[in-house]
Amino acid sequence: MSSNVYQLDEKSASKIISLLPESDSNLPAGSKYRKKIEGHTVTIYNSNKFMVQGSASETLAIKLLGNAGIKLAGSSETKKNVTGKTISYDAFNCIGSDEAGSGDFFGPMTVVASYVSKKNAEILKVLGVMDSKNLKDDKIIALAEQIIPIIPHSLLVLDNPKYNERKAIGWSQVKMKAVLHNQAITNVLKKIDGAPLDYIVIDQFAVQGVYENYALTAIPEREKTRFETKGESKSIAIAASSIIARYAFVKYYDQIIRETGIHITKGAGAKVDLEAAKIIERKGIAYLDSITKKDFKNREKALSLVNKKK
Repeated sequence: MSSNVYQLDEKSASKIISLLPESDSNLPAGSKYRKKIEGHTVTIYNSNKFMVQGSASETLAIKLLGNAGIKLAGSSETKKNVTGKTISYDAFNCIGSDEAGSGDFFGPMTVVASYVSKKNAEILKVLGVMDSKNLKDDKIIALAEQIIPIIPHSLLVLDNPKYNERKAIGWSQVKMKAVLHNQAITNVLKKIDGAPLDYIVIDQFAVQGVYENYALTAIPEREKTRFETKGESKSIAIAASSIIARYAFVKYYDQIIRETGIHITKGAGAKVDLEAAKIIERKGIAYLDSITKKDFKNREKALSLVNKKK
């Protein structure tokens, strides 16, 4: 199934909604219109993004836009076929954002936004900045300590007590990420005040409509904002942010190891259960809760392992 997404202005979005069949009442988060039309799903988000999903999405999208008298060719509106070519972000001045720690039982969630100018993009490439998922921790540390002084950035750390508090009041990880990404980007915009900026690129964890719904505050420079899956491989600004986020996360892991004397494993696998059980035995469940994400199943599995020994 292909998808086509078009950024409309408020007037165009309202016009096309007025010409379409009545919307379904059960709308996904962040959207104001959704309907199955000619075998395709048509969605319009609060951000005025117009999305058509289906086997002939582009054909139907152009037809519906044309019926509303909306012309994209030569206009200031940007058409992006999400199954087509992506923008060569490294040829532009960009802010990129990414996070680390969301899939790990131990440790905080770290979110970083970084501004990388066209000039600095070339420098970062020479240094070896790339998709951090392919880099080991020692390389992450070495690279981060080289790039941190070079690029304007904002690092936000949601520690475990704050993470657990937000979970307790019903926040999802997606909401936490949206709030943190939006704040980090806002912080960087203040730091670069007036510097040239072409795009803001976010490593996608939710569609823009959902992101906007959760972010609590307005998206800054929304018309320049793009969401990219596997963003680290598409934007060196995202790759740099990922490296700094992982650097902060790795440093936190090292701190836990020093405090507990127990090696801890990243992720949320079976080894993590055993390590968590050891920490409960040595330092108690309250301490474990202070360094972990309580909503993960590892907590109950670790408690079960401890209880079996009694």
